[in-house]
Amino acid sequence: MALFTGNYNYIKDGVALTLNRLVAFLLKRGIPVLIFAPTGPAPAFESVGELVSVPSFPIPTRSEYRIATGFPKAAQQRLKEFRPTLIHIAVPDVVGYRALKIAERWGIPAVASYHTRYDTYLRFYGLGVFEKLGQKYLRHFYNRVRRVYPPSQSMADIIRSQGQSQQVEVWARGVDSELFSPDKRDMAWRRMLGIADDEVAVSFVGRLVKEKNTGITVRVLNMLRQKGLKLRPVIVGDGPEMAAMKAALPDAAFVGFLHGDELARAYASSDIFFFPSESETFGNVTLEAMASGLPAVNAISSGSNSLVVDGDTGFLVSARDEAGLAARIETLARDEALRKRMGGAARQRALTFSWDAILSGLVESYRQVLREAAAEKHGR
Repeated sequence: MALFTGNYNYIKDGVALTLNRLVAFLLKRGIPVLIFAPTGPAPAFESVGELVSVPSFPIPTRSEYRIATGFPKAAQQRLKEFRPTLIHIAVPDVVGYRALKIAERWGIPAVASYHTRYDTYLRFYGLGVFEKLGQKYLRHFYNRVRRVYPPSQSMADIIRSQGQSQQVEVWARGVDSELFSPDKRDMAWRRMLGIADDEVAVSFVGRLVKEKNTGITVRVLNMLRQKGLKLRPVIVGDGPEMAAMKAALPDAAFVGFLHGDELARAYASSDIFFFPSESETFGNVTLEAMASGLPAVNAISSGSNSLVVDGDTGFLVSARDEAGLAARIETLARDEALRKRMGGAARQRALTFSWDAILSGLVESYRQVLREAAAEKHGR
């Protein structure tokens, strides 16, 4: 299989980690994989598999991300030598489109995974005027692949309703339930951050960027602060909105970007997870928080809707209803028994998301695509 993506190792985000996990799974089962993606000056982590770099440049307003500019002859030759039987496109960018054209020209079946709500990104950066044009392109792109793999049923419904594709199968995400566990709770770590034992720690985890609704996060947490609740925000992550958030939340604990055991400890040492982002197609951080035994208060969105069971494992509220978000957090902050009950239910729900089962299902879908392509080629 040849995999084309916009980021594989230069930023340690959810998409890159998911794709690395997929490649590791395939390689372990003897399935050859070749990856094509932009690369930065230095990788953020050691990636899995053979990575062929394609030309790119940093986005002017978001220099941590890169835009691919082409698919040079040397990369095309490497692809030709590799002789893939399947092409998987993770981003419908310039290189993704070139990969689609090559797949069509060479008669190789192509599939695509759906990781990002590009329409919401346009709105956050003052480019909402291009939303309809963007949706037209997505329909043009995704209707030409044999399968589109969104990570949630709610996102699958959106793809179908917008006419982007009818050949849609959910490729959910899993969670390491041994790493992310309530057992990682560490009161000494909380005290080190200045969080009193009787304070309720409300955590936000993710890139500190506008499209994660950091503005809403700040306003809601300040509403709660004004109520005089014994509550302490814990902000896990980094990004261009860090300075603004620090200025607006002077009492919050900003712990920066964490991973592995440190991240697991931060989740489990919190009491409530708060995530008002609408841009996720799934929400890996929400699932990790749930596995850590936290009730979640999330914005209604294509990702959260498939994870949080409203009134059971947490609450779902419109991102436009900031007072409603604050009220749900306040309810949990004032009721320890409710927090524990919902946190336990969240943990049990998270345990149903097994990586092995999920990735095995994706591989079976790949095989079905190959069977369909072979049958069409032989006129059956």
